[in-house]
Amino acid sequence: MPSSTTFRTRTGRLIPAIIVAMLLASCSSQAPQTPKESVQDAGTGSADYYLKQAQQSSDDNKANWQLLAIHALLRENRVPEAATQLGQLPQQGLNNAQLIEQQLLSAELLVAQKNGPAASAALGKIDADNLTADQKSRYYQAFITAGQGRASLPLLRAYIAQEPLLQGKAHQANLDATWLALTQLSAQDVNAVVINANENVLQGWLDLLNVWQTNKQDSAQLKAAIQDWQKRYPYNPGAKTLPTALNNVVNFKPGSTERVALLLPLSGPAKIYGDAIQKGFMAAVNGQANPSTPSQPAAPPATQATPATDPNAAVSTSATDVTAAEGTPTAAPAAAPTVAPVAPSPAPSTPSATVKVYDTSTQPLPALLAQAKQDGATVIVGPLLKDQVSSLTSAQTSLNVLALNQPETEANSPNICYFALSPEDEARDAARHIWSQHKQLPLLMVPGGDFGERIAQAFANEWQKQGGQTVLRQTIGSYADLKQQVSRGGGLRLSGTPITPAAPAQPTGVTIGGITIPSPPTDAQVTAGSADSSGNVDAIYIVGSQDQLTLIKPMIDLSINTRVKPSLYASSRSYQAGAGPDYRLEMEGMQFSDIPLLAGSNPALMQQASSQLGNDYSQVRLYAMGIDAYNLANHFTQIRQTPGYQLSGTTGNLSANGNCVIHRQLPWLQYRKGTLVPVS
Repeated sequence: MPSSTTFRTRTGRLIPAIIVAMLLASCSSQAPQTPKESVQDAGTGSADYYLKQAQQSSDDNKANWQLLAIHALLRENRVPEAATQLGQLPQQGLNNAQLIEQQLLSAELLVAQKNGPAASAALGKIDADNLTADQKSRYYQAFITAGQGRASLPLLRAYIAQEPLLQGKAHQANLDATWLALTQLSAQDVNAVVINANENVLQGWLDLLNVWQTNKQDSAQLKAAIQDWQKRYPYNPGAKTLPTALNNVVNFKPGSTERVALLLPLSGPAKIYGDAIQKGFMAAVNGQANPSTPSQPAAPPATQATPATDPNAAVSTSATDVTAAEGTPTAAPAAAPTVAPVAPSPAPSTPSATVKVYDTSTQPLPALLAQAKQDGATVIVGPLLKDQVSSLTSAQTSLNVLALNQPETEANSPNICYFALSPEDEARDAARHIWSQHKQLPLLMVPGGDFGERIAQAFANEWQKQGGQTVLRQTIGSYADLKQQVSRGGGLRLSGTPITPAAPAQPTGVTIGGITIPSPPTDAQVTAGSADSSGNVDAIYIVGSQDQLTLIKPMIDLSINTRVKPSLYASSRSYQAGAGPDYRLEMEGMQFSDIPLLAGSNPALMQQASSQLGNDYSQVRLYAMGIDAYNLANHFTQIRQTPGYQLSGTTGNLSANGNCVIHRQLPWLQYRKGTLVPVS
């Protein structure tokens, strides 16, 4: 047995060794690790983990940890931190793989900052052939997001390139998005497509678009054409798995319109609206909505009866009432367009259809819906008044419903579509039309109050969606106010308050590799110059009555003393019967929109409608709405199930968005040398 002295000696020798081993183990556990994943991989760790490793690294691994951290920060939507880390990357010494990842992260950061133009420019400098599969997936998604939903050929090519990299729900979403982008391309874009020799997939998609456009009005014919296309393009990803919209077409089952419940206000203050819509609806049911069109367009009636309510308010049943204008001009024949637009498709008559009308002024909506179902209705058209339409979703009817108005907030209900002569919809159409004419800074002249606010906001939101920036708003007074302004000898100052669309905040700039990429400049403070300055305003959209326009147009002309004058546009509120030759000459150059029926698409039907309604244009619009309501009810299932489905109607070219809110594209006319001509 060893002595106690020997034991202590050995113990004394062992203790230092143990301490040294523990210290070495501790140092080893705190030492920076080498990333187990490449910067080119998808990256699965948390940003905090990567940041901690980067802080502990001082060797060649540090840049890899930083790149992985930036990728994770963007994935976790920690955008400001990602921008900071990106700016702290080494300015020199990065290898080729690290430089490529830095470029891709820089573009992704700009996408996250909602800086689409700068992101697109950054992505354009990246060669996709040098990216890994994971990086390509991120690259194409960044390209798609940077496009902000605007359909274009490069966007379509990005979807096609992204498709092989996706699986499951993401793959189906890609096919759906590809088809949506394809259907949103303009005819000019489609005609201008130049297909490369290796773009067989793109060729197939374009051929499918042609199949759709040729056969979309006949469900059975379209179904057969799609199946034939699948046989001709068996290797196209869309043929293997149809986009959801086209799959709905293939499995389409038409709804029944044999028994229609028409819900309208037939008593009380809104009776005038309900009566006009009912007349148009029943004309369509009886096959009287498309009488033969004479070879020469007939002029609108020479006189206009005074309606029981304000004609301007009748343009939209959701519009706020506006005080009737004073000083109505002496009635005179209005000029019809010298070339009438294409006549709308006739609403198909159903001789066996039974229509029962219910007065929404007499019973609560739930009771009417229950009664209609009990009476055997297969589809409901109406109600008309906004408060009743807003309560439709809570009524929970199982029947298909075509509401004749729309709620303040859109909601997607599988059995409800919304159709309204909405002034907001008309404003959105005006924004698209003015943008198509390459204007940059529009000035809106709108009434004060909630009505003008809603129009201005709708226009500004659509303007930004098209790619525009600032929209200015100026409030116009009543006819009496404008008349006093004229008597004082004043013109109109072409300036206004910038409208703030619903848009995210502007991003900040970022410095990468010593180069600062600035955020796009904000133009919230931009105002139009007066006539004596640079004249920034290049388009003026006026929402006013015919009487107001007779004063506004000369005041605008008086205010402009520059060679280049802004183009003038007006809403349908300005187009009424009784416009004589003097008025038409005063409006020289003015463009305005209105429903096809009033724009001259079918003079015989126009004469039929106006004779029934005392030549009141505002009621003729509602008559046309009744015709289109019947047409839409007959195609309810196609509209509800098939995105992009279109109908040519008497109130416009009709299509529905994802929530089945019917949008109208209107024809535009222009005063030229005392006559009306279509805007080409």
